[in-house]
Amino acid sequence: MLSHSVNAHTQHQTSAIAMAALVFAGCFSAWTMASVIGLQIRDELALSNTQFGLLLASPLLSGALLRLPIGLLAERWNSRNLMLGLVFFVSLPLMLLAYATQFWQFLILGFAVGAAGAMFSVGIYFVSSRAAEPQQGLAMGIFGAGHIGAAVTNLAVPMIILAYGWRTVPSVYAAVLILLGLLFWLLTSSSGDHHSKATHATATVTFAEQLQPLKDARVWRFGLYYLFMFGGYISLALWLPGYYMAHYGLNLQNASLMTLIFTLAGALSWVFGGWFADQFGARQVNWGVFWVCLVCLFFLSYPPTSITIYGTQTSISFVINMPMWLFSSLILVMGIAMGFGKAGVMRVVYDYYPERMGVVSGWVGMVGALGGFVLLVLFGVLADLIGVRSACFMLLYGLLVACMVVMYYGVNQELKRTRLQEAIRNNFLQTKD
Repeated sequence: MLSHSVNAHTQHQTSAIAMAALVFAGCFSAWTMASVIGLQIRDELALSNTQFGLLLASPLLSGALLRLPIGLLAERWNSRNLMLGLVFFVSLPLMLLAYATQFWQFLILGFAVGAAGAMFSVGIYFVSSRAAEPQQGLAMGIFGAGHIGAAVTNLAVPMIILAYGWRTVPSVYAAVLILLGLLFWLLTSSSGDHHSKATHATATVTFAEQLQPLKDARVWRFGLYYLFMFGGYISLALWLPGYYMAHYGLNLQNASLMTLIFTLAGALSWVFGGWFADQFGARQVNWGVFWVCLVCLFFLSYPPTSITIYGTQTSISFVINMPMWLFSSLILVMGIAMGFGKAGVMRVVYDYYPERMGVVSGWVGMVGALGGFVLLVLFGVLADLIGVRSACFMLLYGLLVACMVVMYYGVNQELKRTRLQEAIRNNFLQTKD
């Protein structure tokens, strides 16, 4: 009887985590929808690169800003009900988006649709509450695989556009989100939230107490890592279709399919990254990711170059230009590495702040998504200013170097403090009374 009860409880947890991942996939797909329909809007309104960057980034901005408030609410309210509310809210601006005609209307409605991005904070709390401590990385990895929604966007949206036009896409997304919300409501239970609610009565927890972990420098370091892991991932997922079209001359459908390689790799590898973080440690995963991405970005940053060598008898000219197969291979490796990195960051957040997953993951997620917004805008600005398409990879390379320096310094400082505390406890050092 006890074994049957345990198995039923485990199956319920697995079902809840799977449904949360499915809902997150739907929201993430809606959140990244602009990466494809934005190309149609750009041509229709004759937008500049900077305006196009703003169009793609407006959903990222709202999704980023809402992640911390939603994380706070997840620790106070029921996370399942909060997820349902977000799903049904986002469906409304999606319906209206099909009727927008002016640039400012697209920006405002895109900002409203961006609330779908805040699903990450409440979803991480929902999943973490229902997973055992040894499997936290894997559980959050399964949820994070909802990033496959970006791959769904790259695959499905071009086909919808070819068949019915781009204005049909937002309506289809609204209908799908409503359906997913109803399934989530029917197949999950409100019970299961714990963490802060298990140790504090909700009425006695002040917002100041909830925000206390944000005073730790460690949380800000985690945010910086996630800025690269997720901010870099989402900005590239939105930017790559246009990059493939401009640099390699692909049409919309083929450019979206090539971007699918990156988005799919970054989504599915989160599951494996979570398992690796559980087994070998999140810090080791993150270091490995940084080194792999450093090598990839070094080559991706190099722009097409013509070189002429003047000899004594004649001159030799040649062109350095990365072929598409090599570019796509490096992008694939980047996507896999970033998926591992996103899982590693979320696992290390749980290692240090298991009782404040809503707030800390909300803050880290907010920094990452804001980073995606800023990076997208800068991609467009740099392309307009210096006229080099690979400038986006140069920018990511610089950000990655900053992350590695901060991580090295931060980890060393933590080790020094730990050794000092151990020395004091073992009477190797004495403190003055």
